[in-house]
Amino acid sequence: MSRILDQRILLLAISFLTSLQSTKVLSEWKKCGDRECETAMSRVQATTDYLGPDCRYLNFKSGEEIMVYSKLSRKNENLWTGSKGKDFGYFPKDAVKVEEVFIAEEVEVLTKETDFLCLHGDKYAFE
Repeated sequence: MSRILDQRILLLAISFLTSLQSTKVLSEWKKCGDRECETAMSRVQATTDYLGPDCRYLNFKSGEEIMVYSKLSRKNENLWTGSKGKDFGYFPKDAVKVEEVFIAEEVEVLTKETDFLCLHGDKYAFE
């Protein structure tokens, strides 16, 4: 009986550690146009094709327009968040050029766990 209990505890510990590693918080801070990060900050144009490493990233082709809603700050300033049509995700700021700035004054806010979720159908998944 104690051997089964030991195995269950080990499986629970492995499951917990795996879930901690899989959340991959990209930064604890981000800059936005407002405190809710709902206002578009700028419009950019892709200067290169980009295919992200997982479902949290926005894929695009050179020449496509993207609306920027936030920019990760402090730990990882290279990634911005934006949308292209119905698609939304992170992308490297070096893959785009700014076409039009809507918000000049940025607000820095803490990121949330939900900022780093992947949406598959009607389920959220940590990547």
